[in-house]
Amino acid sequence: MAVTSSFVGAKLDALLVSNAASSSASPAQSFLPCKMLGAQAKRTAYSGRNSIAVRCNVAADTLIETEKLDSTASASSLSALEQLKASAADRYTKERSSIVVIGLSVHTAPVEMREKLAIPEAEWPRAISELCALNHIEEAAVLSTCNRMEIYVVALSRHRGVKEVTDWMSKASGIPAKEICEHRFLLYDNDATQHIFEVSAGLDSLVLGEGQILAQVKQVVKVGQGVDGFGRNISGLFKHAITVGKRVRTETNIAAGAVSVSSAAVELAFMKLPESCHSTARMLVIGAGKMGKLVIKHLVAKGCTKMVVVNRSKERVIAIQEEIKDAEITYKPLSEYLNCASEADVIFTSTSSDTPLFVKENTADFPPVSSEIGGFRLFIDISVPRNVDACINDLEGTRVYNVDDLKEVVAANKEDRLRKAMEAQAIITEESKQFEAWRDSLETVPTIKKLRAYAERIRAAELDKCLSKIGDDIPKKTRKAVDDLSRGIVNKLLHGPMQHLRCDGSDSRTLSETLENMQALNRMFSLETEISVLEQKVRAKVEQAQKSD
Repeated sequence: MAVTSSFVGAKLDALLVSNAASSSASPAQSFLPCKMLGAQAKRTAYSGRNSIAVRCNVAADTLIETEKLDSTASASSLSALEQLKASAADRYTKERSSIVVIGLSVHTAPVEMREKLAIPEAEWPRAISELCALNHIEEAAVLSTCNRMEIYVVALSRHRGVKEVTDWMSKASGIPAKEICEHRFLLYDNDATQHIFEVSAGLDSLVLGEGQILAQVKQVVKVGQGVDGFGRNISGLFKHAITVGKRVRTETNIAAGAVSVSSAAVELAFMKLPESCHSTARMLVIGAGKMGKLVIKHLVAKGCTKMVVVNRSKERVIAIQEEIKDAEITYKPLSEYLNCASEADVIFTSTSSDTPLFVKENTADFPPVSSEIGGFRLFIDISVPRNVDACINDLEGTRVYNVDDLKEVVAANKEDRLRKAMEAQAIITEESKQFEAWRDSLETVPTIKKLRAYAERIRAAELDKCLSKIGDDIPKKTRKAVDDLSRGIVNKLLHGPMQHLRCDGSDSRTLSETLENMQALNRMFSLETEISVLEQKVRAKVEQAQKSD
C-alpha cells in the first residue's frame, strides 16, 4: 500500500509526458501534477525519478483485504493486539510511528465528492480530536480547501490507521469507504513530507505557484495550536512546510506571473464571453471574502468598471470600495441575490454556504441573456461545497463552471511551468532531508524512556530491600534522604548515556553517532525486549475506549 519512491519525480515526469502528447489531448491530461488515469486504476509504485508514474490509488480490494484482516481478530481488542504481536507481520516492533497523508484532490477526485468530504475551518479542532480518538492515530491535522481534502496523521500502525481514517471519512461524509478508496491517494513518511512541502510551495496547486495555499497551510498551524492531537510531529511538519513555501517563493520565480483560483475564474469567464462584450457584460460577485475580493480585483484589472457585489455584511464591501477606486462597486444584501442574478450576465460565487444558492427551481424563470453577450448566462462557481447546482446546466441559455473546469485556463505555458517546478525541486529535496533528519533525531526518545524506566525499576527494588533491612521505625527524614540518594546516583549514572542519545538532527555525523549509541544501549541493557512504546500507546488507547464504552 505504501508509495516507495519520489512523488515529485512522478509529477515532473507526468508534465513531460503531457508536453509530448498530441494537441488533441484534453486540458486535464496536460496538467502539471500527476493525476489518476482512471477511477479503477491500481496504485503504481514508483521505481525512480525517471519512471513514468501516476499518483497512487489504493483500489477497493485494499479495503477488502484490510477488512479480512480485521475479521480474523477476536472480539477482544487487547487479544487482537496479542495475536498481531505474535504474528510474522509485527506492526508494533518498530519504535517509530508513520506520518501518513490520506487525501483526495482536484487531481484524483471530482468536486462532487470533495464537497461532501470538505470540513469547514471551524470544525478542524473537532475533526482532530475525533481522529486522535481512533485506536491507531496519535496526531492529526486537516487541510481542507476548494481543491483538496487531505488528512495528515501520525499512525501507530500504517494499515490499521489508514483503515480507521478512511472509515471515519466515510462516516463523516456519507460516501461509501469503497468509493473513497477508488479516488484517494496514500503517501507515507518521506513521500508524505515531500507532498506537503510541494503543496505549500504551490507545486501541487491547480495554478502553479499560487500564494493562497501557503496562507491555508499557515491557517492549519494557527487553528491547531492548543488542540490535543496537533502534536509534535504534525506541528513540526506543517511549520517546516511553511518555511519551505516561503523559501521557494523567495529563491525562485515560481510566483512570478502566477495566478490564483480567483484570477483563473475571471480568465475562464473572459474566454467564454465574446471579446466585443468584455467591458459591457454585467458582472455579479456573490461573496466578498478572500476569494471574492480577488475576483473583484481581477475583474477591474480586465477593464470592468461596473459590478454588483452581494454579501452578508455591508462593511466588507465598503472596505473593498474604499480600496478599489477605479470601479463602481454596488453593494446588495444576500436577500437580493436572486434578483441580482436575474439581471447579470456573469455570476461568480464564492461563499461558504453548505447548500447550493442556485438550483433549477429558483433560476428557471430568469430572463434570457442578450445574444450580444453570447446568449448564455455564465455561472462561475469557485466554492467547495458548490454554490451552484450542476443541474442548472440543463436550462436553456445557461452554462455552469466549477473549480474543476479551471484546468482549461491553466493548461497553457507548460514548458515554463516545468522549468519553475524544477527550480523549486532542489529546495524541496533539501528541506525534506532536513525534516527527516529531525524526525530521525526523535528515534532515541523510546530508548531514553525505556532506559529511565529500567533504571527506575532497579532503583525502586534496591531501595525497598534497603529500607526493609533498616526496619519500619526509620524516620521520614532518613527515608527521604535515602530515596534522594538513590535517585541522585541513578541520575548521575544516566547523565552520560542520555547526553549521547540527544541531538537535534542538524548534523548528520552527530545524528549517525547518536543512533549508533542508541543501538548499543538497546543491546547492553536488553531494552529491545521491553514492550514496544507504540504497543503501549495502542494498549492505552484501546483500554480508554473500553472504559468509555
